[in-house]
Amino acid sequence: MKHKRLFFYLVPVTFFALFVLTGFSGGDKSKNNGFDLNNLDRSVSPAKDFYQFAVGGWRANNPIPEDQVRWGTFEVLQEQNNQILKTILEKAAANKNWPKGSADQKIGDFFATGMDSARIEKDGYKPIIPDLKKIDAIQNRSELVKLIAEDHLTGIPALFRFYVSVDAKKSSMMAPYLSQGGLGLPDVEYYTKNDSRSKEIRDKYVQHVANMFKLINVDDATAEKDAQTVMNIETQLAKVSNTRLENRDPIKTYNKMTVDNLKDISNGFDWNSYFNNLGVGNLEVVIVGQPKFFTGLSQILNSNSLDDWKIYLKWHLINDAASALSSPFVNEEFDFSGKFMNGAKAMQPRWKRILRAVNGTMGELVGQVYVKEVFPPEAKERAEKIVKTLLASMGESIKNNQWMGDSTKEQALHKLSTFGVKIGYPDKWKDYSELEIARDGYYKNLERASIWARKDNLAKIGKPVDKTEWGMSPQTVNAYYNPTRNEIVFPAAILQPPFFNQNADDAVNYGAMGVVIGHEISHGFDDQGRKYDADGNIKDWWTKDDNEKFQARAKKLIDEFNGFAAIDSFRVNGALTLGENIGDLGGLNVSFNAFKNTDEYKKGESIDGFTPAQRFFLGYAQVWAENIRPEALKLRLKIDVHSPARFRVLGPLMNLPEFFQAFDVKPGDPMRNQDDKLVKIW
Repeated sequence: MKHKRLFFYLVPVTFFALFVLTGFSGGDKSKNNGFDLNNLDRSVSPAKDFYQFAVGGWRANNPIPEDQVRWGTFEVLQEQNNQILKTILEKAAANKNWPKGSADQKIGDFFATGMDSARIEKDGYKPIIPDLKKIDAIQNRSELVKLIAEDHLTGIPALFRFYVSVDAKKSSMMAPYLSQGGLGLPDVEYYTKNDSRSKEIRDKYVQHVANMFKLINVDDATAEKDAQTVMNIETQLAKVSNTRLENRDPIKTYNKMTVDNLKDISNGFDWNSYFNNLGVGNLEVVIVGQPKFFTGLSQILNSNSLDDWKIYLKWHLINDAASALSSPFVNEEFDFSGKFMNGAKAMQPRWKRILRAVNGTMGELVGQVYVKEVFPPEAKERAEKIVKTLLASMGESIKNNQWMGDSTKEQALHKLSTFGVKIGYPDKWKDYSELEIARDGYYKNLERASIWARKDNLAKIGKPVDKTEWGMSPQTVNAYYNPTRNEIVFPAAILQPPFFNQNADDAVNYGAMGVVIGHEISHGFDDQGRKYDADGNIKDWWTKDDNEKFQARAKKLIDEFNGFAAIDSFRVNGALTLGENIGDLGGLNVSFNAFKNTDEYKKGESIDGFTPAQRFFLGYAQVWAENIRPEALKLRLKIDVHSPARFRVLGPLMNLPEFFQAFDVKPGDPMRNQDDKLVKIW
């Protein structure tokens, strides 16, 4: 479970991450130069199922821990990081006499209040009683709008989202954005589809909402009626919302308009009151992600009674706060979100849950201590060198591209030459001096942190973009490409084994970290990233002919992934996952071409019975070693823009002639696409 309040506004940026929904281990990999032979399943031919061949042994020997819904490379590495972070936080929490305002005082006090389970149990739902009373006191729709603004200031995601990010058509400036929202379920289609899983989820959700209302002393009959009211309103919102796939189009979701224009399309909502109560009353323009949603919002707002809206707001208050309240709330949330939706068998221990909250609130304060433990300066230098080789390889890929015309190539090369690169940790750390943290209560700290983060974000309206800012903390096991800043970012946490191993041979490092880097570079030229120019602005820099050729190749990749059955009747959505699939395919091509320049590849000497090329692909596959619960897999097939781990290995490799040669994959073998279906974009 996560503390929802912390994650609603803290990182309101658009970027394409390697692995958004979050770890490989299995022993001392350095003894095998970066790859443990015990991870193999030699009973399976690599030409038949390379994923099972490469990591079947690992999967058999690494069952999912009961408090996890997925267990793989990212989770294992994150667990290792968590132990380091736990030591840092426990040390800070043990001392009550740190200088006020210091990093140790803030992270220590926050962690200490979160770990004070006795106080939290005693308080029950007392922390949210003042907010419940505010909702009960609403007398008219004007007061309703005012309270929605207050909710947004404290991070409660009622009705829609309002945040500040880079203006995607004027990337030097920060601009306000409005986006659809207001739902309790993770995808709009769960409200509108009539397949058996969606129906089951709706039924369980209504019961979950009712159970939560009962915990604030609402009688059974009223709780069940109120839960249905919540479902009715959220269903109305879902019906005017974009699908997740529709929201992948950065052009259609960029609609800059004046506040007067906004009032015209959404005149049933008092925008003057909303913006004034949020403290941005002088707003002139706003970028609207989904105009039809805000038109529908006006109608929905007026077609439901004030009493029904009070019920809706109470639910979103409870839902947002649940994980910070007493155990009945925490357990109920886990039963629905953890057990039912994701298949978890046991709740994670409190220290892990509070650790995530501290990370989400003050990630860079913790990160300053973390990088001293795990990321020396020489590690940053080595990573920078690899990035340079991958950028050069991408340049060669563009130059040698057979389907792209010269004018588009020129623009692509220019964009590549302006890529920003961030490695390890920020050069300038975030300033938390205005954030007050004390030992007066966990919920109070969460609320103060959310308000501080919200105000910090709103203060950026109309200001120049600060390109030193990071979208992830150094202790995050992930990486990303940010199209509006045209930069690739690799936090310190991912620059560790098995992704990057100083004891490993080049083959394994290029297959693992090299592909990660190539993946993020390729995002600058995937179906979304290619719509941004070198300065990070949405701009069409493609010729009509080159655009059509790109679309034809992308369509083949969509069709390939649509053909993958992940579990039961649930299939991969090739269109939803297209950007990440392009990233994986491009990353493999770019990294392998860079690897061919190394001495190891040129010498061609085998290690542990595998050639350099074979070790490269084994290094790649080990990154995606994973076991996942059926419920979690079904959920991710609906909401995740990444393909399941198995298909992140099988899908791109089925298109690579270098892979066919390395493992003697012949025409007709399952690991080789037919010649007319082979895809190469980058």
